[in-house]
Amino acid sequence: MRKVNSTLREVLADEIERLTAPRLELLSVTGVDTSPDLPRATVYVSALDLENAQEAVTALNRAAPRLQSALARQVRMKYTPHLEFALDEGVVQGDRIDSILRQIAEDRTSEEE
Repeated sequence: MRKVNSTLREVLADEIERLTAPRLELLSVTGVDTSPDLPRATVYVSALDLENAQEAVTALNRAAPRLQSALARQVRMKYTPHLEFALDEGVVQGDRIDSILRQIAEDRTSEEE
């Protein structure tokens, strides 16, 4: 399954890069989780612009049929999974932790002065 997920991630990353919607410009595919019998695949994405990330996920879910057909053309599989896109919460939480740590460092610097 790791090989299937990796292949799907690579192909989808290339296909998403080809989409022309402005909301999809600063996205990266962080992972794919395919169900064992291949009917569904959840594609996790992260966005550089976290404020508009949910809009980008919505746009990707609307473009899912097009991406699924591109996937079917490029990857030989018995079944092409139905694609569902989701925001990678690990990246969001990491950004939140990073901002908290920066705030603590700034507070310590201001206290020392």
